[in-house]
Amino acid sequence: MPLDLAEISLGVIAAIFAVCTLIIGFAGTRLASVAVKLAERTGMGQIIAGALFVGMATSLPGSVLSVTTAWQGHTDLAIGNALGGIAAQTTFLAIADFFYRKGNLEHAAASATGLAQATLLVSMLVIPIIGYAGPQWMIFHIHPVSILLFVIYGFGLSLLSEIRQEPMWRPKKTDLTQEDAKEHEDDIHPESSMRLWTEFLIFAAVTAVAGHIIGQAGLAIVDKTGMSETAVGTFLTAISTSFPEFVSAIAAVRMGAVNLAVGDIIGGNAFDVLFLAASDFAYRDGSIYAAFSDQHLFTIALVILMTGVLLLGMLNRERRGMGNIGWESVAILGLYGGSAFYLAG
Repeated sequence: MPLDLAEISLGVIAAIFAVCTLIIGFAGTRLASVAVKLAERTGMGQIIAGALFVGMATSLPGSVLSVTTAWQGHTDLAIGNALGGIAAQTTFLAIADFFYRKGNLEHAAASATGLAQATLLVSMLVIPIIGYAGPQWMIFHIHPVSILLFVIYGFGLSLLSEIRQEPMWRPKKTDLTQEDAKEHEDDIHPESSMRLWTEFLIFAAVTAVAGHIIGQAGLAIVDKTGMSETAVGTFLTAISTSFPEFVSAIAAVRMGAVNLAVGDIIGGNAFDVLFLAASDFAYRDGSIYAAFSDQHLFTIALVILMTGVLLLGMLNRERRGMGNIGWESVAILGLYGGSAFYLAG
């Protein structure tokens, strides 16, 4: 149910925004810890656990925000939040590279599943552009590409599982390469599976509620300041609701679970593309893709480019670079910083 925060002062709105961001950050940290244990307990591996557990759960604040604001007819905020979240989260991976002092994060986390995840993400990012440029067909008020996105995502996850179980090629091992978690290997955690799943669901629910409140706070900020919904969605709410990815990625890197960090970010990004599909389901005035603006197209092109740079970096596997991070991390930071001047202008 929408919250009306328009009558509250801007200072109180900002405080609510900040508190919800901190709540999301705390829950994201706990989710990262639980996901590592679930990865070992289930034998799913850190990459796929990052996509399914952390990627999905830490994306809940953003998905709730985009869906609820689309339902209210605020398409610019819904679209900007979904696309801006992908750009912010990719940048978070570059920042996480600073915290992995042994070398380049993308070098250490090299795996066939990680490369497949990034390829799946690029493929999914193209689909909304097809929805925008193609015929505006509707099936029960839903654009067909929204259904296609869910199908591609499900098919992609099945491929990721298959690739992990029987990879057709493997990255060259070096002294920095980190192995993914193997089935039932080193499962020394005393917690029962029931407790782990309960904790996971509780913290996921907390982030979802906080995401809804941040969405309503974002609308109130638009009303109070006159900022565009696109700018608020692409930067303020996108960064705030993506904070779990940042916290969990840093926590995973510090724990040495570099594959979980990569799986968290890229898997979360793929799930974020589904925000658009879910928002299309919620939007009642036509196709949400028809509401794309030039700024939205710029952002989706930006995240495709950033993902392409990340993919090239994962293939190149530079051991150490400027500031002990890879060239791809430097490029991603530059792309995000440069885009801020255009989108905020």
